[in-house]
Amino acid sequence: MEPFRVHILGCGSALPTTRHLPSMQVVECRGKLFMVDCGEGAQLQLRRSGLSFEKIGHIFISHLHGDHCFGLIGLLSTFGLLGRTSTVHVYAPGELEPMLQSQLDLFFNYDIGYKIEFHAVDTKKHQVIFEDRSITVESIPLNHRMPCAGFLFRERPTLPHIRRDMIDMYNIPLSQINNIKAGKGYTLPDGTEIPHEKLVTPADKPRAYAYCSDTSYIPQLHKILEGIDTLYHESTYAKDKEDSATKYCHSTAQQAAMVARDAHVGKLLIGHFSARYGDENILLNEAKEVFENTYLTAEMKVFDV
Repeated sequence: MEPFRVHILGCGSALPTTRHLPSMQVVECRGKLFMVDCGEGAQLQLRRSGLSFEKIGHIFISHLHGDHCFGLIGLLSTFGLLGRTSTVHVYAPGELEPMLQSQLDLFFNYDIGYKIEFHAVDTKKHQVIFEDRSITVESIPLNHRMPCAGFLFRERPTLPHIRRDMIDMYNIPLSQINNIKAGKGYTLPDGTEIPHEKLVTPADKPRAYAYCSDTSYIPQLHKILEGIDTLYHESTYAKDKEDSATKYCHSTAQQAAMVARDAHVGKLLIGHFSARYGDENILLNEAKEVFENTYLTAEMKVFDV
């Protein structure tokens, strides 16, 4: 099974701390890299992580608060300095497009060296905003102080696995492998039919990862996230600051865990921690009271989906 991982480059909230950088992640799936949010220092964090700049072709911005997008122009500049020629696709609320274009015009009135294609995300709709042969990305409507969307990455189903022992037993030629994967059986020279089910093992279950930051608690959010493998959900506050979470349209760790529990996810990652918490185990323990399989995010941590 090919890797499907989440690389945490930054997991702090808007107020800088000595512990965390602003929000930024890279989702690695089937050899492709997708950047999710792009806080300040993104290009430096990418270098530290060892991830390939060239493999990042799609950047998803949840909303226009600076701790989620102030690193974008710097990263795009670094792409140009590295001699990039392939297109970069940016998916974000439509309000970002004129601001991004003005920055590009100001700093790069010459040719930056590659094309930047902008895709406006309707933050009120749950819909597919990107797809290729191996993955789809869906927008997730969130509730924040400005238009905001999360992102749901789903692997496309793969074909079943050929059983090597059956291939050898029946001397099946390589020319028939694709037909068998596509659902056909095999006929032996004496006319005996070998059914498809005997020649294969089931395909790997498609995996899914959702990124939800920033948002207040949404009781119905679990319906979109039902059964996914891994959920990242912001956890800015502990439960004693639930009034602040409501006021500023953020979530508590307990509320994030409630979403994970109700959606029956495999595991929960929490982040976007308020700078008030020197010991983030306070948040972790609160979440674990509701959903045991919860983990704290931190810079340079990597989680398998």
